[in-house]
Amino acid sequence: MVTLLTSLVRTIFPMTDAIVVLCACPNQEEAASLARRLVERRLAACVTVSSAHSFYRWQGAIESAEECLLLIKTLRGQFDLLRREIESVHSYQVPEVLALPVVAGSPNYLDWLAASLEAWKGGSEESSE
Repeated sequence: MVTLLTSLVRTIFPMTDAIVVLCACPNQEEAASLARRLVERRLAACVTVSSAHSFYRWQGAIESAEECLLLIKTLRGQFDLLRREIESVHSYQVPEVLALPVVAGSPNYLDWLAASLEAWKGGSEESSE
């Protein structure tokens, strides 16, 4: 039943190779540093930094904090490298690294996203938005 449902969903909403990865940071400085690092290393084509107020359970207590949310635009094939990079430099003991599929998008944007990350494979520094 699950396979039939998955097949039906993919028929109605064919997936792209693009994903958006969510990652919360404790402050603007860490968010900006991580965003720049991911784009420089071509693990992300674009990272948007947004203010957020999060509520969560940590070590048995309900916490609340001002955070910066990164919306990281990349491709599925980059996810493992991206995740490892975030986990290696993030200040949180358990950083948020959640990948969401992009069901559809502007063809021009999706082409730009792929080209921005493809240049990494070929060693080219050329990229434009």
